[in-house]
Amino acid sequence: MKRALISVSDKTGIVQVANELLELGIEIISTGGTYKLLKDAGISVLPIEEVTDFPEMLDGRVKTLHPMIHGGLLFRRNDKNHVDAINKHNIQPIDFVIVNLYPFVETIKKEGCSFEHAIENIDIGGPSMLRSAAKNHADVTVICDMSDAQEMIRQLKEDGETSLDFRRFLAAKVFRLTAAYDAMIAEYLTEEDFPERITNTYTKVADLRYGENPHQKAAFYQTNLQEPNSLSACDQLQGKELSYNNIQDANAALAILSEFDAPCCVAVKHTNPCGVALAENLVLAWQKAYQADPVSIFGGIVAFNGEVDATIAQGLSELFLEVILAPKYSLEALDILSSKKNVRVLVTSHDFDRPYSMTCARVSGGLLIQTTDTVELDKDDCKIVCGNVDESDWDDLLFGEKVCKHVKSNAIVLVKDGMTVGIGGGQSNRVGAAKIALEQAGDKARGAILASDAFFPMPDTIELAAQFGVKAIIQPGGSIKDELSVESCKKHKLTMGEGCEDR
Repeated sequence: MKRALISVSDKTGIVQVANELLELGIEIISTGGTYKLLKDAGISVLPIEEVTDFPEMLDGRVKTLHPMIHGGLLFRRNDKNHVDAINKHNIQPIDFVIVNLYPFVETIKKEGCSFEHAIENIDIGGPSMLRSAAKNHADVTVICDMSDAQEMIRQLKEDGETSLDFRRFLAAKVFRLTAAYDAMIAEYLTEEDFPERITNTYTKVADLRYGENPHQKAAFYQTNLQEPNSLSACDQLQGKELSYNNIQDANAALAILSEFDAPCCVAVKHTNPCGVALAENLVLAWQKAYQADPVSIFGGIVAFNGEVDATIAQGLSELFLEVILAPKYSLEALDILSSKKNVRVLVTSHDFDRPYSMTCARVSGGLLIQTTDTVELDKDDCKIVCGNVDESDWDDLLFGEKVCKHVKSNAIVLVKDGMTVGIGGGQSNRVGAAKIALEQAGDKARGAILASDAFFPMPDTIELAAQFGVKAIIQPGGSIKDELSVESCKKHKLTMGEGCEDR
């Protein structure tokens, strides 16, 4: 008689599967709570102690870690030496394993979870049984995901056994699960920023229609410890499926929103902001962000850090947009937006703090990891190296530097009265970025603030800014030729501030 070992933390559907296995003439072994559940359901089940001839001990920490279990799982059925050893020790084969693990991730997500409680929810026996069965998948069928159980039953009913291809598929799934499980435990226990090994793990949220281009395949994965200010934490209320590019742009918008507490609206296109604005209320912030660049916003995404009302929704509905993000929408706003059936309307978290402490970039053969740029620049961090700053200009100076951080380098941002009026990014030289931003701003550049994401090794950008009537410049400083830029500012009566030089 063939045997199945069943030991599950999540017991959903297990009674039905056990019944079907019994009908196929398969004996069932079980442990602890699973044994009780099956027994109470009237299923003939053998307790694990009768197989091991050894009681559970150490509050259940030790029950399946036994040669009678792992010998029955690991022996190769076509290896005479293995068969002789099994017979010598009177070990019975175990042909099927159905195991899911202690819910470690769910446990540590719970508010108030203590370290000791988390440790007790690290499964030892479960992963060991899964790995033994998966290693010997030539002979053993292992289920770690109950969605695969019915395919196992179907094959057994139709063919009397499971196929090798199916068992190999299940084995790979097991090793992905146990690797991810260990990775989460390692992440929970790790305190250093840059340990000798990185073992992050992700779970697939969705297959995407395509990647950055239609000929590329793509999927969206989320971290197992879901972060509040993230796309994976959003609920989609309407619209088409999110695309690869939608997710990239929306992620960029959420990162920008995390910089500001005041009512803020962000428009993003191709991962760069095309309009960012602050105001005393969200309606004004939306109007200013739209006015910042009414051309580039077409086909982009718009994000808010407050409630979208009917006034804002009406303005949004008059545009072609890909995605709208906000923590809340009025009923009137949702009714208006429902007329744009394809636009993706997402509800975000109310928490716009930056969710992650590290940022990563995949490179050929490796991974770059750095601490996230969370520097909060204020006027005490700045040094005025030329001219004078009006008190009323400080908000724009600091606002410009914050936005600049989220524009691809080389980056120049022009701001005026709490809104961007020109953005130049992703250029191979700084004066080129400045030219784009200044020409986009046009007359709005007069009296504006220019923010740069890096210092000026030459005064050419300052000369150009002066031609457009820029009032003040803020940049990190630190070039060995800083004095040339300072002299140019003096010549054109421009104010220059240096801030956050070590960033």
